[in-house]
Amino acid sequence: MKSQDLLAELRRGTEEILVEDELLERLDSGRTLRIKAGFDPTAPDLHLGHTVLINKLRQFQDLGHEVYFLIGDFTGMIGDPSGKNVTRKPLTPEAVAENAATYKEQVFRILDPDRTRVVFNSDWMNRFSAADLIQLAARHTVARMLERDDFQKRYAAQQSIAIHEFLYPLIQGYDSVELQADVELGGTDQKFNLLVGRQLQASYGQTPQVVMTVPILEGLDGVQKMSKSLGNYIGIQDSPDDMFGKIMSVSDELMWRYFDLLSFRPLGELQNLRAEVAQGANPRDIKFQLAEELITRFHDAAAANAAREAFVARFRQGVLPDELPEKTVVAEGDGVPLPTLLRLSGLVQSSSEGMRMIGQGAVRIDGERVEDRGLLLAVGSEVVVQVGKRRVARVSVVAGSS
Repeated sequence: MKSQDLLAELRRGTEEILVEDELLERLDSGRTLRIKAGFDPTAPDLHLGHTVLINKLRQFQDLGHEVYFLIGDFTGMIGDPSGKNVTRKPLTPEAVAENAATYKEQVFRILDPDRTRVVFNSDWMNRFSAADLIQLAARHTVARMLERDDFQKRYAAQQSIAIHEFLYPLIQGYDSVELQADVELGGTDQKFNLLVGRQLQASYGQTPQVVMTVPILEGLDGVQKMSKSLGNYIGIQDSPDDMFGKIMSVSDELMWRYFDLLSFRPLGELQNLRAEVAQGANPRDIKFQLAEELITRFHDAAAANAAREAFVARFRQGVLPDELPEKTVVAEGDGVPLPTLLRLSGLVQSSSEGMRMIGQGAVRIDGERVEDRGLLLAVGSEVVVQVGKRRVARVSVVAGSS
């Protein structure tokens, strides 16, 4: 594959590459590149938000490069201030060690062990003397630190910024010096820290690393960053049933974000799936495919299939009565808008009431809450439609006479 084609593949799912020409030059060199990403062991479990970045690491591995999976057991005891409006509580050494061990076990569900070096920044930082740390700090300025958006806001608001918080980006940057990284990956909230790595490498006489940032994946709430502490996460060690249920709870709109950042499907396939939904396919069926792909990746295909069957069975047995009224709705064109379908099937009194019930989150199709007022149910659809707790029917959409 040509370097330009490789660059196009690597660009997929990234927010920014600094600097693309430098990455292209390194790809052209033909040598094995050192790809670095750091993870502070602040929680014992990896979730799908972490895998956005780890998938990109695997992509580099598949191209023949070597990944340095850096566990920040030293920096974890400082606490990453990125995106925080208060000083972050440091972890205890015991918590760091326990969480780091769990990370190490989980990462090889995605990465190739033969092309992965798991390293701990305590290996070199524990050898640092006070004089070494002072010399490192002398390579950066307070003015540059205050260019960071979160530091800048806290300073302007007269909120406390502890001196040790300035050490975090310096030590993360020094990790790149120690590893002589060619490329460092991180979330968009890590951009400042990654650029410090570039600056420090130049200061130490090394060729500055290329910086690649990846988007932050929203959690199940569709608003905040996926986080275990917020409870809006899908863990890669979740059981297949739990994983399936959580993925199916994702909104129809957020589903596409998950496809873009988590799916390994070719871009052409994703475009086809979007077209299917635009033409009236049930988003639930597309979401089934996402759930099955991810569960297969972290478990296996049999587990994914069983989770789907269990999900459908729970819905059929636990939510709806055994015998449902059967309704047939005639489409005037290729399909029926959902508010109209609700009216024609007798589940609401008017299309406007249907619009209102959708907006209130009271409408479900085959057990999944529907939020799209413009959803078109295609001719041939046969779905279980529920409004509130008591109004429910099995609705078939048929073509009208031409």
